[in-house]
Amino acid sequence: MPNIQKRGDNSWFFTVYTGKGPGGKYGRKTKTITITDEALLKTIKKLQNYLEDEYSKFRQEVLAGEYITPQKMTFDAFIVEWRSKYSIKQLEHKTRIAYESHLKKRIVPTFGHMKLEDIKPLHIVDFLESLGQDGGRGDNKSGGLASATIEINHRLLKNIFSRAVEWKIIKNNPVKDVKKPKVISKEIIPYDEQEVSQLLQALEKEPFHWRMMITLALTTGMRRGELLGLEWKHIDWKTGVLDVSQTLVQALKGEIIVKEPKTRNSKRKVSLPGSVLEELREYYAHRIKERDKLKDAWNGKDREGREWNFIFSHADGTPFHHERPYLWFRQFIKKNGMRYIRFHDLRHTSATLLINQGVHAKIISERLGHGNITTTMNIYGHSLRSADQAAADKFDSLFTSRKEKQEKKTLG
Repeated sequence: MPNIQKRGDNSWFFTVYTGKGPGGKYGRKTKTITITDEALLKTIKKLQNYLEDEYSKFRQEVLAGEYITPQKMTFDAFIVEWRSKYSIKQLEHKTRIAYESHLKKRIVPTFGHMKLEDIKPLHIVDFLESLGQDGGRGDNKSGGLASATIEINHRLLKNIFSRAVEWKIIKNNPVKDVKKPKVISKEIIPYDEQEVSQLLQALEKEPFHWRMMITLALTTGMRRGELLGLEWKHIDWKTGVLDVSQTLVQALKGEIIVKEPKTRNSKRKVSLPGSVLEELREYYAHRIKERDKLKDAWNGKDREGREWNFIFSHADGTPFHHERPYLWFRQFIKKNGMRYIRFHDLRHTSATLLINQGVHAKIISERLGHGNITTTMNIYGHSLRSADQAAADKFDSLFTSRKEKQEKKTLG
């Protein structure tokens, strides 16, 4: 076959023509394969069949647009292939967005110009070390990245080079033997009861939708995406139970991405306090009035025309941007002079409030949507032990009192 040419004692050169390009020239893709199996080289018929099979695979890849030319490919060029052939197809939307941010800010500016085969483990080590130093953030802010963020960059690079090895662009993954950065977990200090009271008092001056969202975050322990994904149909007004069955992943210019929670246990039903249910009724009436005023200007639809009835949205029905609650909450606590915690820490606050009230860890685990009680114990182990000690201390007063009575009786 003219498209399969022998180039040496044990190597063959494949050519696949791809038709005329924009300039009128015929395009082509080539590939060289080397055969080291001596038995195969000595058997003419088997060798011919093998070469034809390999050429057929190569041709199908080229015609399907799936073949990646390995020769002297730069990191930047490979990212284009990685993105189309792996990232878009395999990664969750939220993960993909986060990875793209790290690529744009730090990884591509560092490695983009380099050939994949020239990137060595020492380059990876130096890069990861630089991320923790001043200026390592890549966003013109002072200081370095947190250890958890550095670990994400290590994980992303390992993924990218694993694909390069898998697709036979390079032989070895330079990240494989680079030690995973140690993640130093920051201690979570949620609000105590006094701080929650201060928070609730400050909320009275805020718009109804923010008051309601923070109240639900504190009383249900729901995640930000779960709160944004709530629709009115998810409330059972008779039983006072919320159905947590979807999460808002993204809301950009009419593109609304809503998905089921990532784990089976995240889909759950959460009971509401009676007072919160009544407040939700008032909030529902408030939103109905807003919608009635807008009439045809109400726009709670996506590009496909599907109508959404989100509990938390702009007055015209369009969903909040997925980062909006975090940004609003950060400004809110700063304005009111409160200790900084993340929006997500309202979830931790909810859990510790229940722990301090003596609620069983199993119930807390189910309300939070954890996969199992071990997860709850790992996150809130310290608070649970403190509550357990407080419960044990209550016996002191009981038994101390009994002992004192016995001593008085003996002395008497």
